[in-house]
Amino acid sequence: ERHNYAAIMMRQTSGGVGPTLHRRRGTKKKSSRIKVTQNALLVLMALCLAVFVMGIMVGSRIVPAASTSLDKSSSSVSSPDHIGVDHLLSDRTAGNANEMKEMQNFLRRGAAAAKTEEVAIAEEIEDPANIYPYDLVPESPDHDFRSWSPPGGDRYTEYKDGDDPYVITPSIIAKSDDVARTRREHVKNAMKHAWGGYKKYAFGHDEVAPLNKSYKDGWGGMGTTLVDSLDTLWLMDMKEEFWEARDWVRDHLKSDIPQTVSTFETTIRSLGGLLAAYDWSGDKTFYDKALDLGERLFHAFDNNVLPSRSVNLHTGTAVSPGSTNIAEAGTLQVEFRFLAEVTGQKKFKEKSERAFEALRKLNPDNGLFPYLVSSGATSFRNAVVTFGAMGDSFYEYMLKLWLQGGKKETVYRDMWDKSMNGVHDELLKQSNPHGLWYIAETNRGSINPKFDHLVCFMGGALALGAYTDPKGLDSSRAQRDLKTAKALTYTCYQMYARAKTGISPEMVRFTGSNDFKGTPKYYILRPETVESLFILNYLTGDPIYREWGWEIFQSIEKYCKTEIAYASLTNVDEPGSVEDRMESFFLAETLKYLYLLFDPDTEVDILNKHVFNTEAHPTRIFPVPVVKT
Repeated sequence: ERHNYAAIMMRQTSGGVGPTLHRRRGTKKKSSRIKVTQNALLVLMALCLAVFVMGIMVGSRIVPAASTSLDKSSSSVSSPDHIGVDHLLSDRTAGNANEMKEMQNFLRRGAAAAKTEEVAIAEEIEDPANIYPYDLVPESPDHDFRSWSPPGGDRYTEYKDGDDPYVITPSIIAKSDDVARTRREHVKNAMKHAWGGYKKYAFGHDEVAPLNKSYKDGWGGMGTTLVDSLDTLWLMDMKEEFWEARDWVRDHLKSDIPQTVSTFETTIRSLGGLLAAYDWSGDKTFYDKALDLGERLFHAFDNNVLPSRSVNLHTGTAVSPGSTNIAEAGTLQVEFRFLAEVTGQKKFKEKSERAFEALRKLNPDNGLFPYLVSSGATSFRNAVVTFGAMGDSFYEYMLKLWLQGGKKETVYRDMWDKSMNGVHDELLKQSNPHGLWYIAETNRGSINPKFDHLVCFMGGALALGAYTDPKGLDSSRAQRDLKTAKALTYTCYQMYARAKTGISPEMVRFTGSNDFKGTPKYYILRPETVESLFILNYLTGDPIYREWGWEIFQSIEKYCKTEIAYASLTNVDEPGSVEDRMESFFLAETLKYLYLLFDPDTEVDILNKHVFNTEAHPTRIFPVPVVKT
């Protein structure tokens, strides 16, 4: 029986009046607004007036002291270099005594008002137990990850349904930020370790083999790990490594290779990596290489309405089997639109958008697209709806194209909202016996309780959609989506916490008597859960997402770290089952999102300035200046 999640999860919002200020970090219980009370306004007025009066007082002491016509005997200060406030308050002439008394009384009233406001905020917390209760302890620089023992699942159950169980005060956020900075350094050390192994054994190749201490070239031999990692190096302030990698790109990266490559993977990893490296550093090497690669990949759009799944970078020959999937056809637009924006070549934008528009016109009533579609975008080739492999990032780009374009292209936002309504109406289910929320798959209306790790991106996507909802964060739709985002992310956290290694399997099925079962149980260093943890912490300020992320990172350090890098696992319930594989996205996404999760000082701004492509490469929203050549 389908659960009516939309009704269960609906949050009623108050219809109060008065000025409100939306904030990026922190929450109050059952509210996302700060009310500007009468007492708060009085405090603000008191401070402003105090500064004004102080200015008059300082001026009255300095100006006469500088005048040659002033009787020196009437001044107690002569040519001061600095005048302390305490000295001014105590050294006034009798004629100013009344003025001083009035000012002091006014300041006392302001202090009393501030105290009243503080008490009012405290009284809003009806139960002291609602204050965030978990310890926030800084990590030492020599933290021993070998001693880590995953504590197991079924904890933090108060977060299961996406509720806000605790008040997150500014002091809690500040403490969480301090703790995060100590953890940030450990993530950076992990990047240094992985990059060091790549540099020593695989520099310029696609991947490092973390067990055999060699390299692999499965993506065309174009230095995929190096290019995919560029903006991670930049954001972690590993500038020496960044510029060394830039030199390799400048001197050795060649896109004119006689190989057929995946249009999708090469676009999101290599083209996306080059564009982000250019946007953050301004170095024209990356611009030139991105344009060359983009021109070659763009031949995928030559033959059909939808892009071909692979293309030969030397001949431009595109391989089209007659069908494609919505993820591969609908996850190229963020990259090619940005290339068009910085080069001024509109063809990249227009042709890539044409493919997205062709998918839109298939227009399923519920906003849920079967993943297999004909190359001409004339019909669906199956009836399977999934937010996992072959479907996931198409939905992600509905939202991100709207954000990238400055929230002006409403067609993309409308697609996103329609699809999210479909999710809530048809796909959102609960497990037995603990009621974990998940997004199922369907095939002609038949439910398949399969849930890929890939689907865990939806926690972050729904939260970002809620905070940018044109109806406002307080709207019922935004609150529904935010609540779902939190509930899904808790489920994804449980996929990690319940495994013996504290690491999630590639997929789970929500069957049996204990919610779910991992099948298959391998782990390839995927990023989607920590992506959602970063976004939810960034938007809400709740430290719990950092705590869950720290557990995950400790498990990666203990069970995946090798002598030179990090390895995948063949079975997350068998410690030591390492595999000789480290995907480039471990550095491009997993470690980047973990670092950003613990970096309260980041320049990344996902609400106002940046949009991430599906490979975690952040570039600026439009408009972006065109490069003059």
